[in-house]
Amino acid sequence: MLQSLALCDFVIVDHLELDFGSGFSVLTGETGAGKSILLDALALALGERADTSQIREGCQRAEISAIFQVEEHLQEEIAAWLHEADFPLEDDHRIVIKRSMDHSGRSKAYINGGAASLNQLRELGDRLVDIHGQHAHQLLLKTGAQRELLDRHANLHDQAAKVAQAYQLMNATSKQLQQAEAAGADLQREQERLQWQLDELNEIAPQAHEWGEIQTSHARLANAAKIIQGIELAIDHLSDAENSIESQLNRVQHTIDDLVKHDANLSEINESLSNAQIQIDEAIHGLNRYRQKMDLDPDRLAELEARMQVLHTAARKYKVNPDQLPDLWISSQEKLAAFTAAQDIESLRQKLKIQESDFLKLAKDLSTRRQQAAMELGQAVSDAMQRLAMSGGQLQVLVSPTEASRYGIDQIEFLIAAHSGSTPKPLAKVASGGELARISLAISVITSKASFTPTLIFDEVDSGIGGAVAQTVGELLKQLGGSHQILCVTHLAQVAAQGDHHFKVSKQPLDGKTHSDVKSLGRQERIEEIARMLGGTTITDTTRRHARELLGQT
Repeated sequence: MLQSLALCDFVIVDHLELDFGSGFSVLTGETGAGKSILLDALALALGERADTSQIREGCQRAEISAIFQVEEHLQEEIAAWLHEADFPLEDDHRIVIKRSMDHSGRSKAYINGGAASLNQLRELGDRLVDIHGQHAHQLLLKTGAQRELLDRHANLHDQAAKVAQAYQLMNATSKQLQQAEAAGADLQREQERLQWQLDELNEIAPQAHEWGEIQTSHARLANAAKIIQGIELAIDHLSDAENSIESQLNRVQHTIDDLVKHDANLSEINESLSNAQIQIDEAIHGLNRYRQKMDLDPDRLAELEARMQVLHTAARKYKVNPDQLPDLWISSQEKLAAFTAAQDIESLRQKLKIQESDFLKLAKDLSTRRQQAAMELGQAVSDAMQRLAMSGGQLQVLVSPTEASRYGIDQIEFLIAAHSGSTPKPLAKVASGGELARISLAISVITSKASFTPTLIFDEVDSGIGGAVAQTVGELLKQLGGSHQILCVTHLAQVAAQGDHHFKVSKQPLDGKTHSDVKSLGRQERIEEIARMLGGTTITDTTRRHARELLGQT
């Protein structure tokens, strides 16, 4: 669950630290006070894109940090994720997320002190927090969102992913088969060309690094006479000649050696001459060894020249460099194998048949599970609707067959009967804005019960309702707070009164600027705040009495 949230220079907040507890927490305050700012900050910490306009005016950077305590049932999963992503694992199973941004647009993020990407923040955030926005009910009008809700309720995401993967494999093979059937003659011609090219390269058999080695050997043999003559001349100058470098150096070294006896400062020079003498000796020995191995070999030279000609001709023919022929040989083998496989239409048909069977098996199983879950979800939401001033109304989750896709073989549609005796019809055709909001809330509460996400956030999802319905909404959220940490931004006193914890968001001018602040309310402070929510700007004894009554009912 979310333990604490800290903000620094974010929008109209200069500095704020909040501690949260388990159960149901409500955030209230005047419109524009900054209630949603807290949720925006949390969303930013969990991977939302940063906007420089979110930095408080006059400041260089904004910083946000959030601390989560990982529940026992998630510890193993979170630990595995942290290990795989190479983030430190805290002994107390805490996760510390930090995010900062500056006016240049640079954004930095950290998980337990390790640098993190936005994708990593989102991946981790999806495991920790689920946010229901104030316009969530609009998503209900989209078929894709309805399918997602059903799969989420029934915990079918893993099975749906397997269906999607099977469909992708089947679809890829189907396209390959279509291409093979359509291209027939062209494929045959290309296959024949590749086979002819490969036969010729097989005969040549160009080897890796062969061209460079041949060039080096050819250059040596072609210039062997010149190399031998040069080596012999060098040996003569160094040691064999009457006045060779070696003899001259020996004389100089002996001279300096005698002088060292009279002046020790010449020792370094004497040592240098000794080293030079050693190096000259090594050079002479090296030249002699090279000369002994160096022979004129016209047969080997002719052989190399013939091989160079073969490789050069092939390279020119296939419009590549000679040293690229080995890669061309390998790629020709691979292409021919691919063409051969692609042209085996019957094999592709058999492969597609097997993949279609695998897909249908997975999709039918998924469909069966969806139908079971649809009945359960429909009944549960229908029951909740009775409590939300929609007496006699019911939700029917229709699972009907449709053309195969990556989502399976089902079309998911939510049908609503707003009143007793009415025929269920598509949601968009019968539900008003207020009814949509209530149905969305009912679905959110029901589906969230099965959610493994420990922290659920509701941002003004109770808009458009009031009175006894608001009271029921508060009761539903409080009930959900028994199994999850619930944070709810609300304008309704009936909802706020149900909270286990109450935070008030306010704003006030300071030094010519507007600042937002959040305060945890005690019992008497809650009475005043709920009285304000009931009566507006003027708080009377009557509104205070009503506030006490609301709080007394919780």
